[in-house]
Amino acid sequence: MKKTIITMLIALVAMVASAETYNYLKFTKTNGSTVTYSVEGLKLTYDNTNVYVTNAETSATIALAEVQDMYFSNEAAPSFILGDVNDDGARNIDDVTALIDYLLGTGSSINTDAANCNGDSIVNIDDVTALIDYLLSGSW
Repeated sequence: MKKTIITMLIALVAMVASAETYNYLKFTKTNGSTVTYSVEGLKLTYDNTNVYVTNAETSATIALAEVQDMYFSNEAAPSFILGDVNDDGARNIDDVTALIDYLLGTGSSINTDAANCNGDSIVNIDDVTALIDYLLSGSW
């Protein structure tokens, strides 16, 4: 655990140094969602289980176990959850069904950004496979 905390400290110092050239700090969570915070007035603190984000606009707590990636960017977070094809706020079998119906041309419109589950910029059967794999394993 000490090694993890030291690694996080080094990463935070490096990020603060590079924050001056970026507008946002992004966290990609293990569930595939992304949250974005403005770097204006940004302050990060942490303990053994959480990272606390405070800036000029908001304060938030994120469980370290949920953080898959943390990085600075000049782009705001996308407004979708990867795999939430039908935009109902959850990833489940309904998303698989909606994606298959879309591919067969028998369904209604879907969120094609969220449907690109394997990240290749093409919505096809490979995305159905990636989404099913996610639903079974809980990770991308």
